[in-house]
Amino acid sequence: MEILSAAELLAALGHESRLSIQRALVEAGPRGLHAGAIGERLGLPGPTLSFHLAHLSRVGLVRRHHEGRFVIYAADFPVMNELIGFLTANCCGGNPCMSGAGASTVGAEAARQACTLQIAGEHA
Repeated sequence: MEILSAAELLAALGHESRLSIQRALVEAGPRGLHAGAIGERLGLPGPTLSFHLAHLSRVGLVRRHHEGRFVIYAADFPVMNELIGFLTANCCGGNPCMSGAGASTVGAEAARQACTLQIAGEHA
C-alpha cells in the first residue's frame, strides 16, 4: 500500500460518523448490515448515512451488494488488514514481532500485545 492510499483511508475514518459506521460493520462481520439497520443502530438519518456510506465505499473500506430490495454493506476486511499492515510494517524497528497484513485478527492482536510488552520492557 502506498502512503497516499493509506492517507485516503485514514482520512475517511477521521470523521466520527464514518468511524462509527465502520466499527458497526466490523462488528457485523462479513455478512454486513442493510442501511436501515446501520441507521437505526447509530441514530443517523438516511441522507447523512448515505453520504458517509458512499464515501467509505469510494475509498474501498466498505463493499456493498443487493439482497432482494436491500443493499447490504460490509467492511472490506482485506483492505482493512492491508491498512493495518501498512501502519505496523516497521513495528519494533523491523524486528519480526508481527506477521504482517495477512495475519488473522487474533494473531495480529497477540503480536501487538507481545510487541507492546516488549517495548514497555525496554522503556522500564
